[in-house]
Amino acid sequence: MLTILGFVMIATFLVLIMMKKMSPMAALVLIPALFCILVGQGAHLGDYVLKGIGDLAPTAAMLMFAIIYFGVMIDVGLFDPIVRGILKFCKADPVRVVVGTALLAAIVSLDGDGSTTFMITVSALYPLYKRLKMSLVVMTGVAATANGVMNTLPWGGPTARAATALKLDAGDIFVPMIPALAVGLVAVFALAYVLGRRERKRLGVLTLGDTRLVTGTADEKETEQVLVGAGAGGTGGTGTGARLGAGGAGTDADAEADADRDAATGADDDDGLQVLDPERATLRPKLYWFNAALTIALLTLLILQVMPIPVLFLLGAALALTVNFPHMKDQKARVAAHAENVLNVSGMVFAAAVFTGVLTGTGMVEHMARWLVSGIPDALGPHMGLVTGILSIPLTYFMSNDGFYFGIVPILAEAGAAHGVAPIEIARASLVGQALHMSSPLVPAVYVLVGMAKVEFGDHTKFTVKWAALTSLVVLCAGVLFGIL
Repeated sequence: MLTILGFVMIATFLVLIMMKKMSPMAALVLIPALFCILVGQGAHLGDYVLKGIGDLAPTAAMLMFAIIYFGVMIDVGLFDPIVRGILKFCKADPVRVVVGTALLAAIVSLDGDGSTTFMITVSALYPLYKRLKMSLVVMTGVAATANGVMNTLPWGGPTARAATALKLDAGDIFVPMIPALAVGLVAVFALAYVLGRRERKRLGVLTLGDTRLVTGTADEKETEQVLVGAGAGGTGGTGTGARLGAGGAGTDADAEADADRDAATGADDDDGLQVLDPERATLRPKLYWFNAALTIALLTLLILQVMPIPVLFLLGAALALTVNFPHMKDQKARVAAHAENVLNVSGMVFAAAVFTGVLTGTGMVEHMARWLVSGIPDALGPHMGLVTGILSIPLTYFMSNDGFYFGIVPILAEAGAAHGVAPIEIARASLVGQALHMSSPLVPAVYVLVGMAKVEFGDHTKFTVKWAALTSLVVLCAGVLFGIL
């Protein structure tokens, strides 16, 4: 019964948020609470929720101060050169923009933290996607999938968990998997290229004219940025122009098309276009190298795991605020400016604690996992590496990494050992599903991604799941072909 109710609870949650019948926060709280009562354990709901909150509290603290830290770095102009460089590389070509998204997300993922990756990627690329009227779910989907592949780095979490659970060396797990993971990363770039071509066909071949942004003065507001398009698919010989910025006005048809496109992508022209405003009052050009050194030092300490990540971001945020904005009034203003993101993300994390707390506390997740494992035919015993890789795709989506690696992987390893399959092979195969895992509703970092990109979680899920699952299957197939699994 617990097995069935567990699957029904997860299915109910996914259906409701993808159909937009409930907000993710409400669904994460109310659905598990209802199912906790249905299984007859309503009296223990409080204990389960508090246990879940206790487990996720450090993550919530990390996200809270990480958002403030990177928000301050955006305010003071640390990432402006990155955005300008991407603008120069992309040249308003949707293909280059989407491929650049995958590249930036993959590079930043080297720090091993998904939240950091998403904050930097969205901060750098959100204005460009907005300006070109590109689909924001393309950005979130590509960034999440690229980060999922890179999340397998030994310091990223899954590999370390697998090594700990099976008492193996993380290097022995990860290094042989590099070829398969490299193929997975190539698949992400191929996906980015295909999605970019799709966006190019929808929008036409675009070119950016004046790259200056509208600022506050009257003279500057007369400066327009002209976006020239060749029409959908680049056909027709004569392009249509769409003016962005104050004072810019296209035809009624253009305006209606822009409004429809904004509705489809979750974009609006009232925000996101001032990120690179060269005259904004929060810029600190004299402190640029200090802020760059502080960020590099913070990420280095994070990778080296010198201190817990929440503590590092707490110290970093306090130092960044104090040095860049020494006056208390300015510090309060910067915190207030990012309060919405902090509240949304932290709230989602604590709401997710209800979901994970009930899943774990009621025993649903354990029954679901054992049911899946028990359903493996004996004939597949010698192929437990392949079986583990396949199971890792749905299981890491519906479960936390802790639950999967500490609860399920040891069971799979025992089943494999009975058929002569080495635990190291099971550990490597368990990494396959990470491309999909990063879009799981149980991953706090995904709420940073969709929150900063202003994308509905349901829209992100509907768009990303199929591509991320396909990427995981590519990694699995590559592992089999290379003889790794």
